[in-house]
Amino acid sequence: MQNSDKTKIWIGLDDTDTADYGCTTATFDNLLNSLSDLSGFQIIERRLVRLWPFAERRTRGNGALSCIIECSSKSISSFENLLSSFFSDLEDSLRIDGKIDSLTSPALIYSFEEINEDLYWEAVRQKVDVSDRIKKLSGINKMTLNSDWGLIGASAAMAWKPHEESTWELIAWRHPSNIGTKREISSSIVKEMEIKHPETFVNRDPTQEKGLIAPRTPCPVLYGIRGSTSQSVLSAHEWLQSNKDVEKCQRFAIHRTNQLSDDHIRGFSTSTVLTNPKETKGAHSSLEVTFRGGSKTLVAFKEGGDVNRLLRKLIPGDRINWLGLESPDGSIHLERLRVESSVPRVTGRPICCNNKTMRSAGVNQPLRCVSCQRQVDKHWLFEDINLNNLALTNGWVEPSPSQRRHLSRPLSLGEPIRI
Repeated sequence: MQNSDKTKIWIGLDDTDTADYGCTTATFDNLLNSLSDLSGFQIIERRLVRLWPFAERRTRGNGALSCIIECSSKSISSFENLLSSFFSDLEDSLRIDGKIDSLTSPALIYSFEEINEDLYWEAVRQKVDVSDRIKKLSGINKMTLNSDWGLIGASAAMAWKPHEESTWELIAWRHPSNIGTKREISSSIVKEMEIKHPETFVNRDPTQEKGLIAPRTPCPVLYGIRGSTSQSVLSAHEWLQSNKDVEKCQRFAIHRTNQLSDDHIRGFSTSTVLTNPKETKGAHSSLEVTFRGGSKTLVAFKEGGDVNRLLRKLIPGDRINWLGLESPDGSIHLERLRVESSVPRVTGRPICCNNKTMRSAGVNQPLRCVSCQRQVDKHWLFEDINLNNLALTNGWVEPSPSQRRHLSRPLSLGEPIRI
């Protein structure tokens, strides 16, 4: 507690939704709106964090919510009573035929002090053991249902500390009567929004002329606009809502986020390619590389686009820079790739008359053209690796926007950092 008049409180929530219904962002907004109705409460900042992409219990975005509020010290009792009542109502809302949906594992926690930032870094970069997280939250006020899984995301969201390059996302929610119907927001409208509001980003995939702000699940979210400042996403939202061809939202809120931060990886590595690429089921490609400290298998998925295409061009001896995330099986799932140096590719013997390849006349003999009998010293022709059909940014390639993780930093925002 800070002083006798004002108290800061950190709140975290996670795991109230499933792939088929609900949304933790909307649930958290319900809670914060209820707090706002109490006298003496002020919301300082809402936060949305994305966590380790391989977590066992996750939805596609694998996000968790937190918020910092400030209230008068005499209102703390009202605050705690409201949270208890809210969580009880949440439990009732998750019951199906009298039983709580086992696919959810809600956790609501709060603290009057900041919690250790290590809880965020653990959850964004690796698997977290639930029992270990419970021990580290000893003394923290917490409420859970079904199991304690939700504590991991809720505490990570509370522990995250933003910085000056942190991004923002405005989330707009639908009117209840519209949930389950097709969202009215076209790709062309999103394209125009990005032109008029250039500080917003990763809101569409220009390679497929597809908007990315509207989910395709029957959840309450209408859209989410990402940008570099809170004002940029607010201005873009107001412009969208003024457009007669865009579905009107019921409510919205702005969140500071760790999206586009690359917090899930530790910077890029430099390696030497050891093997030729192998193609696996689904047109995925993999190869072995060696670097200081050992060797790894790099994997590029078909959906990775240019990352997959570049990996398939590599041969033993090439030196590459790469960023990726180590999966549970130990392989690296690539997110970005660059050729630092390449060995020459053999293209064949020299060409002479009639576009015919010159042939060897025998051991220790020159090459000879069978048409004109011209002779040259025996040699092979070579060429550099062909990168002409790839979309390069300072030599790097990355997946299209629709295939990137929420945490991945686009090359348009600067080169990856070497750590």
